[in-house]
Amino acid sequence: MARVSQQHLDARRRQILDGATRCFARNGFHATSMQDVLREADLSAGAVYRYFSGKEELIAAIVNEVLDTVREAFEDAARQSPPEPPDVLIGQVMERVLGRGFAQGVDGSTQLPRMMVQVWTEILRNEELSALIRTGFEAVVAAWVRVVEAYRAAGLMRADIPAEHVARTMIATAQGFAAQQVLFGAVPVEVVQNGLRGLMSMGEQRPG
Repeated sequence: MARVSQQHLDARRRQILDGATRCFARNGFHATSMQDVLREADLSAGAVYRYFSGKEELIAAIVNEVLDTVREAFEDAARQSPPEPPDVLIGQVMERVLGRGFAQGVDGSTQLPRMMVQVWTEILRNEELSALIRTGFEAVVAAWVRVVEAYRAAGLMRADIPAEHVARTMIATAQGFAAQQVLFGAVPVEVVQNGLRGLMSMGEQRPG
């Protein structure tokens, strides 16, 4: 019997996750059945259940993937000396997350923002998913705190504001941008970058 390559296994797992993401983003978690996922991924039940035991495991895998991508982006930034300024960094993270090969809709747009909103509503009733999100959020906060510490070490940021407060604010900016994509339509990442640049320029402007 021919041995299946790791590349084939990874591609099949990606196919399943993309199909599940499209279903969840389109119909929500509760209105989506495993049969819906099978049809969307165009795979048999045996092929899907080889990788995931059910819907809850699929949701957890998708959430973990997103959180890992965000955390890795901030950790990479913290290793720079100094890191890019917040407007550039947030843009890099959003581009990295939105372009990470996540499922695409029929119009070619990423399904990730819609999926994020579905997750936020689901954690209100799902304690296991809530715990997963909390752990992932703490890891992202910790990564951003390291970015803030690197800014301070380079003399680029004031030291009297708690680093965690800065971290939470920047994460909220990225979350809010994702929510706007769902509620009001897609806009380029440059919009949030330009907004941050405007806020960051306040100290440079002096009333005449």
